[in-house]
Amino acid sequence: MADAATPPIRIDFVSDVSCPWCAIGLQALEQAIARVGDVPVELHFQPFELNPDMPAEGEDAIGHLTAKYGMSEAQARQNGEAIRARGAELGFRFDMDRRRHVWNTFDAHRLLHWAGLEGQAQQRALKHALLVAYFGDGENVSDHDTLARLAESSGLDGARARAILASDKYADAVRERERHYTDSGISAVPSVILNNRHLVQGGQPVDVFERALRQVAAGA
Repeated sequence: MADAATPPIRIDFVSDVSCPWCAIGLQALEQAIARVGDVPVELHFQPFELNPDMPAEGEDAIGHLTAKYGMSEAQARQNGEAIRARGAELGFRFDMDRRRHVWNTFDAHRLLHWAGLEGQAQQRALKHALLVAYFGDGENVSDHDTLARLAESSGLDGARARAILASDKYADAVRERERHYTDSGISAVPSVILNNRHLVQGGQPVDVFERALRQVAAGA
């Protein structure tokens, strides 16, 4: 058992709202955290844009994947099925028929930054709401009305969310955090950083995250 005075492990979860492996990685990480319930943690969500130049109108999901990764439509659909199955194993629902579009996620990251200032619980709730809305319900996570509604459902002030979205509030802060991680060598997500020192990348199995948490806790 961890001592009551043991400082929590800081976890920086660097990810994008439109990254399916980030949804998978978060599910696995949270299940690992539950397994090591005697180890205190602080979970913080950090911004990363897979498609920072995505236009406001977004792009067709299959067309985007085939163009960006040079795969065929059949390969893209096969990959989507593998992702759906992996998510189901962890209790996360991917609906590939609804997720037909890829959207710009910068405003979602601005709201997540604000949510983090409000509290870890609020930020975590909003992160989950965004992932479910995009991957499970096929919602437009660049739409301000959608974002404000998701913020409100996560326990945040809906009017404040709308005011932030209508301005450029936290834009510089998000870009600074994005630069920090890219300058630190992060080029793929999810990237899970423990105590600013230990890196676990990708949608790893629960056992991998559990082992990393226990090793860091023992070292601390």
